[in-house]
Amino acid sequence: MFLKTSYFSSFILLHGHQQKQLEIKLEAKNDNLFANSCEECKMPIKCDSKDLAYKGRHWHEACFKCAKCNHSLVEKPFAVKDELLLCTECYSNMYSSKCFHCKKTIMPGSRKMEFKGSSWHETCFVCQYCRQPLGTKPLITQDNENYCVPCFEKQFAHHCYSCKKVITTGGVTFNDQPWHKECFLCAGCKQQLSGQRFISKGEYPYCLDCFSNLYAKKCSACNNAITALGDAQFISFEDRQWHSECFNCVKCSISLVGQGFLTQQDDILCRECGSAM
Repeated sequence: MFLKTSYFSSFILLHGHQQKQLEIKLEAKNDNLFANSCEECKMPIKCDSKDLAYKGRHWHEACFKCAKCNHSLVEKPFAVKDELLLCTECYSNMYSSKCFHCKKTIMPGSRKMEFKGSSWHETCFVCQYCRQPLGTKPLITQDNENYCVPCFEKQFAHHCYSCKKVITTGGVTFNDQPWHKECFLCAGCKQQLSGQRFISKGEYPYCLDCFSNLYAKKCSACNNAITALGDAQFISFEDRQWHSECFNCVKCSISLVGQGFLTQQDDILCRECGSAM
């Protein structure tokens, strides 16, 4: 009886010990079975550890860090590129646009200006002359530098000799000076001379009619103005002038250009006609 009782007591103790071991093993097995695997170290994230999740993926708190600089991303903004976690600074340095002017990264959230396929910090996109931000204002590029319109006009644009204002398009050059087309006028009748034939007298341009009326010599034969346009030639004798085509014998109309001639009062004659008179 004593032995039996002793045996029974011993069995309960053993049974109790086995039951305890079984519970421990079962608890450990269940912990591994239901735990999420860490994306970084591939180990289970146990109940006594924080499980940080993002889009169905899980990390230990200590493993949730930037793939580039290894700084912790816990409670910090981050980005994902090709399934890698990156802090905003590393992501920007690796993938964000670089400023055309200062070559530094344009950080996410900061204002970025785009011009001719290049990116700029808003504070770097300025007029080369006055250094004021260009923003969305009109600008002009000269030698790969950007200028606001007023500064460009002050530095580079031609100013009309007549009105002194900037010539933005087209223009006419006269006496080595730039003019607006609409300002380049006949000094006599004020009609526009752009695209027209004209003659200059001193600093002033004249249309053919005004120049002829005001300054041109008159042909002694036809009484029309003698101009120096093109290859026009004229004959001068004493105080009189003739168009070369008008310098003819008054009797037989033969040209006297390069020939000997005679005069009778205001008339010019070839030698033959002059001798016959």
